[in-house]
Amino acid sequence: MILNAPITFYPILKERIWGGEKLTTVFKKESDKTNIGESWELSDVEGDVSVVASGELQGKSLKELIKTYKGALVGEKVYKTFGNDFPILIKYIDAKTPLSIQVHPNNELAKERHNSFGKNEMWYIMQADKNAELIVGFNQDIDKKTYLSKLEEGNVLEILNSEKISKGDTFYIPTGRVHAIGAGVMLAEIQQTSDVTYRIYDYKRVDATTGKERELHTDLAVDAIDYKQYDNYKTSYELKKNDSSELVYSPYFKTNIIQLEGAVKKDYSNLDSFVIYMCVEGDAVVTCNDKQFSLQVGQTMLIPAALSTIKLQSENARILEVFL
Repeated sequence: MILNAPITFYPILKERIWGGEKLTTVFKKESDKTNIGESWELSDVEGDVSVVASGELQGKSLKELIKTYKGALVGEKVYKTFGNDFPILIKYIDAKTPLSIQVHPNNELAKERHNSFGKNEMWYIMQADKNAELIVGFNQDIDKKTYLSKLEEGNVLEILNSEKISKGDTFYIPTGRVHAIGAGVMLAEIQQTSDVTYRIYDYKRVDATTGKERELHTDLAVDAIDYKQYDNYKTSYELKKNDSSELVYSPYFKTNIIQLEGAVKKDYSNLDSFVIYMCVEGDAVVTCNDKQFSLQVGQTMLIPAALSTIKLQSENARILEVFL
């Protein structure tokens, strides 16, 4: 079988202590639970590997597809680098209440401690309630001793940088940067394939399943944190109509944003990578080999590397375009 169409996957829905209802009510993800915090759209994390939702490949796992199609699916360069492992994890997140304050280890630490990739990631804000905030980095240069002292006193929030946010705001979160999503935020998250998180502060929340406060990872986090303050944490970008505008280009993934108002033809023949579309606003029609596919807000689509020509059409949509 040749790869002649975009591929969509069943979302893997995750209940979270801080989760809400927007992923089911706004994005129509099917669940009878009321605290869905994450929808893993494209995952190769062990135990949570995505499965194709429709078409001739329905029921096949992402891992099976990579083993079968290799470079035709992910790109020859990508396959040479990562083999049968898919390098990116794609999520939508709904935070009804604040997430824990956390940090992710870099590639070296994650490999040494967990035999995993590190977790560089980015956020694109899809919706934010009035006065919604994120925590990103420190509001002053700090050292390890002061940080631990503030943590022990319960005053760690005093030294963290809070950002008021609105729809369209974008943040790159490199490994080592302390961060947290605040209450009333729905966002798209793109990251390395890793589920390694060090929780450093959690508002003394009690896990209903254990009756105890959730575990903190203070000792592991201390060596993973970047204690420097930076001038600006938010990504600035220019939104161009019917064109790919650079959003975040990191060594681990590249993300453009397309403001779609009409029809756009995309030629990926020189890219040598898969492409992921995340619809973060509106809805679009994706045409490939004379077949049309619907892409609604909150949905994700994988374009195999073997597909070089795609047409996108919409009256008003925003699409994140992710590749290596």
